[in-house]
Amino acid sequence: MAESLLIVKSKAFALEIIKVCNEIKRTKKESVLTNQLIRSGTSVGAIREAFYAHSRADFIARLQIALKECSESEYWLELLIESGYYEDKSALEMCAELKRLLISSINTAKQNAQ
Repeated sequence: MAESLLIVKSKAFALEIIKVCNEIKRTKKESVLTNQLIRSGTSVGAIREAFYAHSRADFIARLQIALKECSESEYWLELLIESGYYEDKSALEMCAELKRLLISSINTAKQNAQ
């Protein structure tokens, strides 16, 4: 069975967040924002729980949790970039792509539930 695109992308995003946070901690000695980012960025993995949901409503709820974590990660990345702690916007672009996939998946799941 092929792995879900959401699972693959969320894991790649989490790994990228770990790299970004480690780099910022090492080079800029910043830990308050990066600690927040690493929590939310790796929590996007709640997507995996969705695939073992007990019902469609549970599936949608798990995806919505992942979407909230993704949105929070986007906020912390924006703060880090706009404050000058980090310049590379690739993690932010990954986050935006993942957010679009999550929104689309949630909408599809809601439509199929009707």
